[in-house]
Amino acid sequence: MNILRNFVVFEGGDGSGTSTQIELLRNRLNPEKTPETPREGGTGSGCRLFTTFEPTDSPIGRILRQALRGTLPLKPETIARLFAADRNEHLFGPEGIRDHCLKGDLVVSDRYVPSSLVYQGIDCGETLPALLNRDFPLPELLFFFDIDPNIALQRLETRSGRDFYEHLDVQILVREQYKTLLPAYAAGGVRLEYLDASKPMEEVAEAVWRVLQEMPIFEKWGKKK
Repeated sequence: MNILRNFVVFEGGDGSGTSTQIELLRNRLNPEKTPETPREGGTGSGCRLFTTFEPTDSPIGRILRQALRGTLPLKPETIARLFAADRNEHLFGPEGIRDHCLKGDLVVSDRYVPSSLVYQGIDCGETLPALLNRDFPLPELLFFFDIDPNIALQRLETRSGRDFYEHLDVQILVREQYKTLLPAYAAGGVRLEYLDASKPMEEVAEAVWRVLQEMPIFEKWGKKK
């Protein structure tokens, strides 16, 4: 399998804290940079962090967000194809994930192919999402933020509006599907790390940081602590 070096993915069910952990990581490496720009962390370290997410803010990604909120009714198969199209541009478009990885940035994405295989797999079966995503490169490192769906959904109670996946019966199935799917990534050469996302966010952030620092890119940066 094709591994894209310097590429890290955060995965988990809704409410597992992936977005929060990316923000904490950005602040750790360099708090004064904006979320949209690569981060240069540490004085003179040359450490550059590029954070991103799926679906993206592209026109395709905005269509997907409407569909997930239920304001734009689309067939599940259409959603699966749109996710793959959004991901292709996200990866291979100008200044996309691949470009940043190749020039030595650490790229961390909130969701990637596993999300499609899990969520779209639930909606339209395994075959189509697997076919659409089979040629995308794998990340070097994949974190799975594991959490009881009951706890995760309690975290979402203050959120204004939910998408159609943010319900207990769906999230129970999402968790089961992740645990079935992820061992294949480890078998394919991806470093797979399971984290207890029910712990305090600072504790989870420290666990993420310890693992990240074992990546070869940190040796180049001289960034280990």
